[in-house]
Amino acid sequence: MSDDPVKDVLRLMPYGFYCITSTDGEDVNAMVANWVGQVSFEPRLVSLALQKTNYTHGLVEKSRVYAINLLLKEDSDTIKLLTKGRAKNPAKMENVTYTPGPATGCPILTDAAAYLECKVVHILDIHGDHDLVIGEPVSAAIIKEGEPKDMLTLPELGWSYAG
Repeated sequence: MSDDPVKDVLRLMPYGFYCITSTDGEDVNAMVANWVGQVSFEPRLVSLALQKTNYTHGLVEKSRVYAINLLLKEDSDTIKLLTKGRAKNPAKMENVTYTPGPATGCPILTDAAAYLECKVVHILDIHGDHDLVIGEPVSAAIIKEGEPKDMLTLPELGWSYAG
């Protein structure tokens, strides 16, 4: 425990660990994210908290599309390749196998268990270091069977991105 109880409680919240992919023409990128979730039934909408300085933020802002790739726990090595930002690892997409998504062209990882392709409905400046990107799923598929308990999460990796 720290001397910051809000931070301590936020770190107790289990988060999924996803690969967010984006494209703007020939420029593609993949990054890791965990602040992702469904925010509406009708229409179906998902949220993504995206750091304002992240390379992907610029791609999503221009193209107005992104994909959420879900991975199984057993595929954690794939996502670990993507934890460094584009500035530190400009060639990271050379080490990732993917196909263009059918609806948006965003990379769909070969190792993904499932994916959602989304078109951006809103990018909200929440006056913090992240923007809230609201997307409407336009395409999805389950590639590998699994249950929610089988999906990769930050706690599974022993990592935390909260507080």
